[in-house]
Amino acid sequence: MSKEALPPDEYDVLASVCRESFWEFVQEFWGEIIDEKLVPNWHMEYLCRELEKVADRVFNRQPKLYDLLINIPPATTKSTIVSVMFPIWCWTRCLWVQIICGCFAHPLSLDLSVKGRTILQSEKFKACFPEIVLRSDTNTATKYQNIKGGWRYATSTGGAVTGQHGHINIIDDPVDPRGANSEADLKAANDWLTNVMPKRKVNQANTVTIMIMQRLSQGDPSALWLGWAKQGLPIKHICIPAILTDDVRPRNLRRFYKKGLLDPKRLSREVLAEQELIGTRAYAGQYLQSPMPPGGGMFKTGRIRIESISYSNAKGWVFCRYWDKAATHGGGAYTVGVLMGKDPDKAYWVLDVVRGQWDAGERERIIKQTAVMDGKVVVIRVEQEPGSGGKESAQATIRNLAGYRVWADVVGSSSGNKEHRADPFSAQVNGENVKMKEADWNAEYLKELSFFPDPGYKYKDQVDASSGAFAYLSRPRRYVGAF
Repeated sequence: MSKEALPPDEYDVLASVCRESFWEFVQEFWGEIIDEKLVPNWHMEYLCRELEKVADRVFNRQPKLYDLLINIPPATTKSTIVSVMFPIWCWTRCLWVQIICGCFAHPLSLDLSVKGRTILQSEKFKACFPEIVLRSDTNTATKYQNIKGGWRYATSTGGAVTGQHGHINIIDDPVDPRGANSEADLKAANDWLTNVMPKRKVNQANTVTIMIMQRLSQGDPSALWLGWAKQGLPIKHICIPAILTDDVRPRNLRRFYKKGLLDPKRLSREVLAEQELIGTRAYAGQYLQSPMPPGGGMFKTGRIRIESISYSNAKGWVFCRYWDKAATHGGGAYTVGVLMGKDPDKAYWVLDVVRGQWDAGERERIIKQTAVMDGKVVVIRVEQEPGSGGKESAQATIRNLAGYRVWADVVGSSSGNKEHRADPFSAQVNGENVKMKEADWNAEYLKELSFFPDPGYKYKDQVDASSGAFAYLSRPRRYVGAF
């Protein structure tokens, strides 16, 4: 739209309306960067109002009340609203505001920055806000600055922000959804959010940080922030899943869902069903904002039948107790011994779980005590990690269990190998051929299976031990002699 499209006084009215309402600004300037017509939905106006609230305190140089964490699905215009338009709107209110904007990839961060500058350089914007003029000596995709001191700086997860201090810091999808299964990527993002961004503030009391993202993992940056909130840090959590669930936050947003959907036009039931077919775990995190899929991810734990059973005199059964050992007292990984049985109908039963964080001496005592209680009908397998240390540890346990049927099981150590080993057991679980004895350890066991192999959930010991026990029980039988 050219400057002559409206009389000057009407530009003044339009500018006044847009300054007072970020949502009006979004609607007016949408067409400057996006060809498709804006299709409004309630969540857009709601997010604009929430962003206004935190920005108003910055404009008035007041201490922030909280930082803002927003979990919302993809394809909801979140980046256009938060990373592209919001920084520009802030300048219509206060020209001195300095804003840092970051996302998982530098090229994407630059693209969002350029779109914001496109709005600034449009004829319509210049007509409405002639006082906002960019400096010619600081006008790049990475950083552009106005003549009154305000600037927008583009960075990425793990990127340098040296010398930059923002009044408002925006973090938009700090982890690439394609890297959600990478423990290294999650750690890098969380380290950056913990050790870098908190120091990039003009004023620790006043600078507000806004993070908007789709959930990806139980250990993603949202989980980091929610952990901080539990420790008392002021963080307002807005969670808007694609369908109406108990995870909607604040709770009063539930009334805006139409027939149980956040946005029936963009995210219809047909669209969501297609996304779920593409990937259950990704769908649960990105669209439901709940990284653990309903009923489990690799393991559909809802298909495990829990029963009260006595197996002490079971005839025709085969038993294996598998030990996945750790040697950290009071922390780190767990030592786990899973007792599994196969009944005459070839159904598999998880019968007992011994689990604890013990030092080496206490661990060996408990392993021996468990063997005595199980009896010699139970075969014992001990995981042997690669290397001489793993071999010595396994041999020590075998010596400790002299008189019992015990063997070492040499395995690899990579996370991919853990998933490969767990796959046959998960197939039996998902095929409803695994049952479990009712006991107080059931909840923690099912929880670990549900999260596996999410890299954000650090405990995998019960899965490893179960995979080992199942591998023994399902191995082909060897028969000796003639028939």
